[in-house]
Amino acid sequence: MPAILPILPTSVRVVEVGPRDGLQNEHVQVPTQQKIQFIQMLAEAGLPVVEATSFVSPRAIPQLSDASVVMTSISRRPTTSYPVLVPNLKGMERALASGVRAISVFTAASESFTRHNINATIAESLANFRPVLELARREDIPVRGYISTVFGCPYEGAVAPQQVLSVAQAL
Repeated sequence: MPAILPILPTSVRVVEVGPRDGLQNEHVQVPTQQKIQFIQMLAEAGLPVVEATSFVSPRAIPQLSDASVVMTSISRRPTTSYPVLVPNLKGMERALASGVRAISVFTAASESFTRHNINATIAESLANFRPVLELARREDIPVRGYISTVFGCPYEGAVAPQQVLSVAQAL
């Protein structure tokens, strides 16, 4: 057996992001009720984590402008976690008001992607997370952080592993 196999994890956790990442890229507004049904079907299929939506500015991503309605309308299964993406403190406050009990934050390993996606530098995106994480800690809400473009950027191409490491350490 190759030496690398002993260091592989014994399990993995699947985090479904289709209701957030997939639907935010649709060119037409998906009706709220269909989003709710989609999320509930994913949970009923046995997925342990379904990232349901994002509390971003409705002007920035109109497809997710119904985040509060979605989160207050889904029937939550006890075996599924329903985190939402929050980019800043305002989003976190809206998420809390909607009963959210798990969140995600993200940045990217490339400056161009971060600038195009959230209109901030990597450093600015990380700074924006600080008050979110402080509030999450006070509210005893778990946070998952993730980094986009670790294997390449649509704007910059290859991303150096050292850059990915640097962002991961900062996150």
